[in-house]
Amino acid sequence: MDYPFERIIESLEPSLERLLAMEPVRIGSIPRDFPVSGVYLLSEGPKHLYVGRSRNIRRRLAHHSRPGATHRMAALAFRIAREETGCVRPAYRETRSRKDLMRDPQFAAAFQAAKARIRAMDVRAVQEPNPAKQPSWRFTWPSNCELRITTGTRIEAVQAGSCID
Repeated sequence: MDYPFERIIESLEPSLERLLAMEPVRIGSIPRDFPVSGVYLLSEGPKHLYVGRSRNIRRRLAHHSRPGATHRMAALAFRIAREETGCVRPAYRETRSRKDLMRDPQFAAAFQAAKARIRAMDVRAVQEPNPAKQPSWRFTWPSNCELRITTGTRIEAVQAGSCID
């Protein structure tokens, strides 16, 4: 494994442990002492679905879940709606583009349902005021890699379909 990539993964373990140790809350009942900026985790029960980062976590969570949020604001809801309707492959032509999918009543209903589903999810967050460190959670992975949080506090980096230990 690439040394800088390995260092990044190792640095995530303590933050992941803090994140998973946090008592989950619902988006509609975020306490005043909730982290302002940093990394957040959306879960349904024991299943962790999404890790994101934001300079303003409350606002970002509202974008994910607000009924009036557009497909550009609620990317996670859009992705869930794609999966629910079977439109999983992105299209860069006018037909089946994001804009075209939003004109489809079935897809638009799935998108609204996905935002409601996100509103019901558990959320946890850890403070990370340094924006230079926030991206290492999700945005600095090589393009052929994906980060997965598995059982317990194990982190797997998946490259070309296989786990890198």
